[in-house]
Amino acid sequence: MAAGLTPHPDPVTPEPRTLPGGYLITRRDLPGLAADVLVGGVGPAAAAAATATALALADYSLVISAGIGGGFAPAAPLGSLVVADALVAADLGAETPEGFLPVQELGFGRSVHLPPAELAARAAEATGALLAPVLTVSTVTGSASRAAEIAARHPLAGAEAMEGFGVAEAAAAHGLPVLEVRAVSNAVGPRDRAAWRIGDALAALTAGFRALGPVLVNWGERHERHEHHEHG
Repeated sequence: MAAGLTPHPDPVTPEPRTLPGGYLITRRDLPGLAADVLVGGVGPAAAAAATATALALADYSLVISAGIGGGFAPAAPLGSLVVADALVAADLGAETPEGFLPVQELGFGRSVHLPPAELAARAAEATGALLAPVLTVSTVTGSASRAAEIAARHPLAGAEAMEGFGVAEAAAAHGLPVLEVRAVSNAVGPRDRAAWRIGDALAALTAGFRALGPVLVNWGERHERHEHHEHG
């Protein structure tokens, strides 16, 4: 989701638009807040490409990566929300005889993006979410050994998903802040489709965004005043 903070001047339509590349985007206006909801695909590369396309075609003030993901028990149980205080590319790097090295330790780029700290904290408070790092992976964890390995490298992590870091890379390229919100549909660990609760997670995500709206509006108004003061 890419969010602006003034109502869209054009008539609001529930029909999705198709961006170059075939990406579907839908306008969703809320009280005091105008947002475009973008279907970005699965995985960090697809999410980055979709987000970069949308950001190149319109002006936004905030980018939000939202969806379902795996939760690290017991901190993030099924049906709960996690707001990222860091968006981490957990498997971007290299394996060595001594263990995994993140990409920045190899001297190539970065593996962490930080959202605005106050916004993330207020979002977590308003939605009742856990405030914790959210990991982005290209291969979802599906075994106890992999879960133990990734938890050992990221002991504070709250959730695992596949898109947040890619969205954050695109947002950073456009100089925009990013937020990630995940609803927990399954536990990080051995793959067990029968235990997934996707419907519950989507319901929690919907309720979370209802609670998040006023936080985004307040943050946006303060951000705009700050920008006006700096350039006034």
